[in-house]
Amino acid sequence: MTVCLKNQIFNLRTKAFSKTIVFLPNTKIMAAATYSRVTTRSLQEMKSNGEKIAMLTAYDYTFAGLVDAAGIDLILVGDSASNVMAGHETTLPITLDQMIYHASSVVRAANRALIVVDLPFGTYQSDSKEALRSAIRIMKESGAHAVKLEGGAQAKESIERIIQAGIPVLGHLGLTPQSIYKFGTYTVRAKEEQEAEQLLEDTKMLEKLGCFGIVLEKIPATLAKQATESVSIPIIGIGAGGSVDGQVLVLHDMLGMNKEFSPRFLRRYADLDKVIHKAIAQYTEDVKSQDFPNEKEQY
Repeated sequence: MTVCLKNQIFNLRTKAFSKTIVFLPNTKIMAAATYSRVTTRSLQEMKSNGEKIAMLTAYDYTFAGLVDAAGIDLILVGDSASNVMAGHETTLPITLDQMIYHASSVVRAANRALIVVDLPFGTYQSDSKEALRSAIRIMKESGAHAVKLEGGAQAKESIERIIQAGIPVLGHLGLTPQSIYKFGTYTVRAKEEQEAEQLLEDTKMLEKLGCFGIVLEKIPATLAKQATESVSIPIIGIGAGGSVDGQVLVLHDMLGMNKEFSPRFLRRYADLDKVIHKAIAQYTEDVKSQDFPNEKEQY
């Protein structure tokens, strides 16, 4: 920890994290923590300190290494791999074996971020014992740090059994993509009073069960703010406004690799679709024109 008090600097470090605290006259204490390994406890400290949590998806070794090195706090190995990596229309087709494969690749690349893996559709809904078996397989075979599953009261027994086994759980409320055929649309959820009240009840229930955090997807910002303030655990939003404790986006979407998906909540930080297309087109042209390889690019 580095403490600056009236131009005096003190350095203290622990194995878990380094922290910088700056005391300024007539101001509140400001603290920013840089963790060498993010844990569920780290996330709780971030919420307590008012530090926003950054989360992105990753599904492979190369991208996971880039995401981790850039300082992301959580990496979600999401069942969105079904869409992004396999080209399916929904998240439903991806299997537990496939999720473990993607998670294992991410774990091998990441040194700092907390890695959370989605339990795919059909691995926890019908039987809490099956849910626990699925979660154990993910933890043992991939080396991930936590699992995520969708649902509130209907998933209570599965969540409870997994947490009792010592496996950290990240909840997921609001728009739950595994239930897309039930909803029939990807529109904003919990706009009506009854559904909003149920979401608030489920938020508190997930905290009581022992979830270390909750993802709120595509709900009104005012409701997300209310939910965030009602619990002590971190709330991560996607399309849930700026009053939550952190944000998550799909990596390929925010890098501009998927132009077909353009919801209001998505901010693109790059245009890799054009960059990659241009690079490959240039390579193709160079090969056909015999410009590549040149004399310096051969033995």
